[in-house]
Amino acid sequence: MSTRLDQLNEFLKENPADPFLKYAIAAEYLKQDNEQEAMSRFESLIQTNPEYVGTYYHLGKLYEKLDKQELALLTYKKGMEAARKSRNFHALGELQGALSLLGDDDEDDF
Repeated sequence: MSTRLDQLNEFLKENPADPFLKYAIAAEYLKQDNEQEAMSRFESLIQTNPEYVGTYYHLGKLYEKLDKQELALLTYKKGMEAARKSRNFHALGELQGALSLLGDDDEDDF
């Protein structure tokens, strides 16, 4: 019996450039409490698909959990820039909220 992760990896073999599959695999590692692998996958996804806006929020939250506050701040800000470019106002709002919770409301860093 294959796991969800196995299935996702099989799908990725068929569509190696699909950012959603890469995201789903990273999220699956996170569900399995494999934070280092999830972080590595999210970071890679941002490098190869910076326009995949959903990644920034989850990577930022993971950085927060791992006590990497500066990386979380930078990630949220980069995500906000990507969200603005793609006009994804829902994601922009989520990222602004996450940034605000970290105590950094200064959006003039762009």
